[in-house]
Amino acid sequence: MTAVKYRPLTFGVTRATLRDGSTGVHYLSADQDLPPYPARITDRLVHWAATRPDQTVFARRTKNADGSTGDWRHITFAQALEAARRIGQSLLDRGLSAERPVLILSENDLEHALLALGCIYAGIAYCPTSPAYSLVSQDFDKLHHVVKTLTPGLVFASDAQRYSRAMLATLGDDVELVTTQGTVPGRATTPFDALLETEARTQGGKAVDAAMAATGPDTIVKFLFTSGSTKMPKAVINTQRMWCANQQQMMASMPVLAEGPLVLVDWLPWNHTFGGNHNFGMVLFHGGTLFIDDGKPTPALMGETLRNLREIAPTVYFNVPTGFEAIANAMKTDEALRKTLLSRVQMFFYAGAALAQPVWDALHAVQESEIGERIVMGTGLGMTESGPFGIFVTSPNVKAGDLGLPTPGIVLKLVDTEGKTEVRYKGPNITPGYWRMPAETADAFDEEGFFKTGDAVKWIDETDIHQGLKFDGRIAEDFKLATGTFVSVGPLRAKIIAAGAPYIQDVVITGLNMKEVGAMVFPTPLVRGLSGLAADASMHDVLNSPAVLAHFQHVVTDLAKTSTGSASRIARLCLLADPPTIDRGEVTDKGSINQRAVLAHRAETVDRLHDGTLHAILQPEQDKA
Repeated sequence: MTAVKYRPLTFGVTRATLRDGSTGVHYLSADQDLPPYPARITDRLVHWAATRPDQTVFARRTKNADGSTGDWRHITFAQALEAARRIGQSLLDRGLSAERPVLILSENDLEHALLALGCIYAGIAYCPTSPAYSLVSQDFDKLHHVVKTLTPGLVFASDAQRYSRAMLATLGDDVELVTTQGTVPGRATTPFDALLETEARTQGGKAVDAAMAATGPDTIVKFLFTSGSTKMPKAVINTQRMWCANQQQMMASMPVLAEGPLVLVDWLPWNHTFGGNHNFGMVLFHGGTLFIDDGKPTPALMGETLRNLREIAPTVYFNVPTGFEAIANAMKTDEALRKTLLSRVQMFFYAGAALAQPVWDALHAVQESEIGERIVMGTGLGMTESGPFGIFVTSPNVKAGDLGLPTPGIVLKLVDTEGKTEVRYKGPNITPGYWRMPAETADAFDEEGFFKTGDAVKWIDETDIHQGLKFDGRIAEDFKLATGTFVSVGPLRAKIIAAGAPYIQDVVITGLNMKEVGAMVFPTPLVRGLSGLAADASMHDVLNSPAVLAHFQHVVTDLAKTSTGSASRIARLCLLADPPTIDRGEVTDKGSINQRAVLAHRAETVDRLHDGTLHAILQPEQDKA
């Protein structure tokens, strides 16, 4: 059998130490220490502006009048620093602070990047929030909550026409409105360029350079809101210490980041920690270049991502599973995409949801055919409250669900609870808490000061701790059947997605206090091709077509053959024609499903699935014994 060949990649953490605590408690940490890290991310911006002034730090395609994208517009490190000083001075002159921060409503773009740098430089907290709160929501409930929580003094949106309705509905007259294009009807509107017209001052009570020098590890850089599953989102405090420590941890676990010029082509939204801390911060920390991708892993926008990847060759590439699935399918027939994307990429990295094994296999098949070797698919575990990086894989031999070992500087506390093991974090990259939510902050940490993640883990190999951990679902998602049998949701969901690939986007597991386990499936757009119906057929008709029903009956039948009991046996499955909505918290901007929110908002569907009044695909009678 031919050995699998991977493009060389160094793994920074391959050994760890496990020590015992009280009964049912263990502590896991990397064998190496965390190297020193800067006091503030701003120091890296200043460094690169001095040593690489003419290198591009951010680039984005211009927008044409018809909405299409044009040529790349570049901003160098020197230009970024000068803009940050000018914007920072203008924000200081307005008396903004963590108590009256900057709120950013709109998507990733160059103005968003420069405004963020201005805030960081001046030591003024900012918050990029989900554009869906302004553009998709009809009641602006979550945006109202964000505004009430933060009490912003200045709010920015790129396009006044698109964001006016949300701004007028949620912001008082005491809040300054800044836009790149247009004005908000009936309100004084500051053009973004006006922020750049302020001369940066080096002396005086509100001099921007003095303000930057006064910032330090405890300075609040930004607030990032959690997704908000059953309650309103919480504002996670992000400090300079968190960000800088986490970037140093990432480099310790992923040495590839510092081994050459770093080039990213990235769409991941900056209101999420993956795009906004992990990747945005990575470029600042390592002096890299970020090409802002206006695409997204959706049928309407994936073409823009593929266009960018045909032109710009990243050195590492980050995406969510749905994005990698679309790329794997496109590379089968797109020679230009294969050649550019695979030319110098050293590592792929996914997060946000489970990556189905068939997608993994398809990526590897294309890579081996094109370049004669595989690209390592990196992954791990983290969250908004951990900056986000916490755990990373230890070798190229990664399988779906593998997480790896803790990054240097963080201690994992493994706590046995209800037949599962929860992982908890302590380290310099962990948030001090939630803004203006003392009760929620106190509840988030245990008696030893470890952050309670709610994530369950188990060993990849119980005989070898150095292989690390793998994901075992969310403890809050797991439930018991009426029989008292415990259902582990995470692994079961991943198993169903793999069995139904490439036609399953995600799955929500049902059955709390029921006799059987059920599944509600969100299908991928590919299911239309499976149906054989016309392109304009309704999704309801597609999902009720004989070919689609036969396919999913086959999936349920095959799953039944490998089940080991009632907790792993899908007794009934239904297909959902209505996609999950951001407005109800069912899905995040990255496309990951919120199990609890879907169950809460579709409780009637769950009941009908289990009482037999909803048309469902059932497990064959002979397999129910």
